[in-house]
Amino acid sequence: MGSERVYKTVFTEDMKKDYTILIPDMLPIHFKLIIKIYEKYGYHMELLQNTSRNVIDEGLKNTHNDACYPALLVIGQFMDALKSGKYDVNKTALLMSQTGGGCRASNYIHLIRKAVAAQFPQVPVISLNFSGLEKNPAFPMTPAIALRLVYAVMYGDMLMLLYNQCKPYELTPNITDQLLARWQHRLGKLMETNDYLSPKPIYKAMLKEFAAIPRSKEKKPRVGVVGEIYVKYSPLANNHLNEFLLSEGCEPNVPGLLDFILYCASDLINDADLYDKKTSRTLMYGIGYKVLYKFQRQQIKVIEEHGVFQPPHDFEHLRKCADKYIHQGVKMGEGWLITAEMAALAETGTKNIICAQPFGCLPNHIVAKGMSRVIKEAYPDANIVAIDYDPGATKVNQENRIKLMLANAKI
Repeated sequence: MGSERVYKTVFTEDMKKDYTILIPDMLPIHFKLIIKIYEKYGYHMELLQNTSRNVIDEGLKNTHNDACYPALLVIGQFMDALKSGKYDVNKTALLMSQTGGGCRASNYIHLIRKAVAAQFPQVPVISLNFSGLEKNPAFPMTPAIALRLVYAVMYGDMLMLLYNQCKPYELTPNITDQLLARWQHRLGKLMETNDYLSPKPIYKAMLKEFAAIPRSKEKKPRVGVVGEIYVKYSPLANNHLNEFLLSEGCEPNVPGLLDFILYCASDLINDADLYDKKTSRTLMYGIGYKVLYKFQRQQIKVIEEHGVFQPPHDFEHLRKCADKYIHQGVKMGEGWLITAEMAALAETGTKNIICAQPFGCLPNHIVAKGMSRVIKEAYPDANIVAIDYDPGATKVNQENRIKLMLANAKI
């Protein structure tokens, strides 16, 4: 028998002052705020931005080609970075978030460790999760850190929403990008203090400054983007879908990350009811859900009172949308949330919808492709297309399918 590889997972308190922690790119706006939070606690993190074809090639070389596309890209991005010569591999660690769901995405940290151990056994691969999948004393999830992370999600969602509703109409090129960068810097500074705990004045300031951007009155087709969480958000995974839609004269409408977090919390509560098994963890998630939903309602109310921008969907309304078509017990991957988001988008005037999914992602193929027909029956004007992302799928083919959908776009 050959000796087993040792996966290095230990990251001690005394290591953080010397180590650079690399994190994969999924939500650039949100993750930059999260990096700022951990800087306050002494961690030096870097958001990976390597997007060349070499990332895909490294992923294919270092994992099974049947692994899902998000896993392949994350592994490829890590391996490409470690081989780039940019980092001292003796002072570098990798960080992967885990949701704890039944999807492969919750489990592929082990694939990452296997790939890294084969060539860089000295590099620790550590987990960031709220579900107790792994415990690492050097990476505590204290109430103070958790609270800051929640606010980072809300502020990130707000910035993403305002950016997408301003960028397509800006009269001065890149003025929206400049304002986004200023707010990211400002929020990073706020996260170092306790001022971030007063969101209403911060929301109002954001709304005022983005509303002041000179914009055209032209009506453009609004295109909703739903799907598997990584492919939906990551520019690397979806071939810069947001930028492509903007270049095609569209307004992207991307649901916020808070919806996914509320979805994960509600699933555990649903399970307790379905299987009649309530625990202390169920109670904790129930309290957490109520707090997060209250935060979301506050944000929606501020946006509605301002009156210029379209607010995000109310999560309780999303659940009601789901109940019309699918049971909330369907929770693998993004489960019923994809159906709910498609229905809510169609209901509120976003009739053009792209479902971005990794090829072979079972939850997406069932609850996205499978449920799009009933959404179209309920909303005959709905213009829905599923786009598969895979190492063998070409960007040209994906963009041509989107262009075909946009040829019939509804305004």
